[in-house]
Amino acid sequence: MDVDDLPEESEPLDAAAGTALHAALLDDTIVLLDPAQPICLPASATVQEAIERMLGRRQAGVLVVDDAGRLAGIFTERDVLMRVAGAGRDARWTLLAEVMTRNPQALRPGDRIAYAVHCMSVAGYRTVPLVDPDGRPIGVVTVGDVIRWLAGLFPETVLNLPPGDALKHPQQMDAG
Repeated sequence: MDVDDLPEESEPLDAAAGTALHAALLDDTIVLLDPAQPICLPASATVQEAIERMLGRRQAGVLVVDDAGRLAGIFTERDVLMRVAGAGRDARWTLLAEVMTRNPQALRPGDRIAYAVHCMSVAGYRTVPLVDPDGRPIGVVTVGDVIRWLAGLFPETVLNLPPGDALKHPQQMDAG
């Protein structure tokens, strides 16, 4: 696709769709996203162990927990690239404690979906941990979870998109 094929500006949502999206963002809670069970490892685990678990469960990261099982850090695919492979470290011998993001922002299942969207859009997170009131991991929310939720709000619009034509001809898309 050429840059010239992209639309000048996208069409705004119609008023009803915009109102529905606004209400859902402010009213719906993260539990509706059906968050995945997290992979939890201690900081003493190796990057190799984390990668194997991530591949085995098809998840983009692991949550690092302390001895009491509370969230202490997060290690993601991005960390594999930037802090391990990109830094010339050996995944077999590098400990998560050396390359994890410490004290990551976490949410609770009763928090609004808008909070998760804020974390993802403003802070650039792709994976947000969910914790219980004691700070123990109970789930992870991903960008994919939010996209599936959004698609569920406008199923007819999403399901009726012509294959491959959405970016070329946005004026043909029915907004709702």
